[in-house]
Amino acid sequence: MRLSIPVQHPRVDAVSAVLDEPEGPARGSAILLAHGAGSHMEHPGLAALAAGLAARGFPVLRFDYAYRERARREGRNLPPDGRELLEHVHERARAELERRAPGKRLLLAGRSMGGRIGTHLAAAGAPCAGLVLFAYPLHPPGRPERRRDEHFAAIAQPALFLQGTRDRLCDLELLRESLRRFGGKATLEVIEDADHGFHVRRSSGTTDAEVRERLLERVDRWERESFPD
Repeated sequence: MRLSIPVQHPRVDAVSAVLDEPEGPARGSAILLAHGAGSHMEHPGLAALAAGLAARGFPVLRFDYAYRERARREGRNLPPDGRELLEHVHERARAELERRAPGKRLLLAGRSMGGRIGTHLAAAGAPCAGLVLFAYPLHPPGRPERRRDEHFAAIAQPALFLQGTRDRLCDLELLRESLRRFGGKATLEVIEDADHGFHVRRSSGTTDAEVRERLLERVDRWERESFPD
């Protein structure tokens, strides 16, 4: 189902969204799935994640941030908005999912930047039950000293971190150190040979599709373990 979510932005009055609903019985949790900085909600990888989660019973709402909405309308690439605007659009999408999935636990999920913005909302007190973070960007490439973890202690919700061993935006030893300061229960799932986009080399003996299936299975299991109905 395609949707339009009103936002307060200098150049965009609404952003596009897609609600993927399960065909069978729905789970107790609904998932908000945000895209990464250089991506968008229709990216094949993100759409495949949404479809896989919906097949497992999760209602999933994915959306475009305002800069991506502008880029699509204007037919050109644009850099991400500042964090304040990103958080505003993300919060409006969260509220839309809350309205469309009454009584469901809301999980804030996202790829890279989208996951990071979700953590900032959680740290600021936005209503959500947990976080699912695909390739959390702990630091810029080659700049491990610039860790994006200053807000971790303020997050009370459980979180699942899914990270590849070849991710240039996340040194795993630094992440493990950062997670010791995480306010809620943080679970780390390491994907061997995967890079920031969860691509694996042919020599790994694993395909990208198999990696995606592992990610989906891990989210499924973590949700059941974290929120037994």
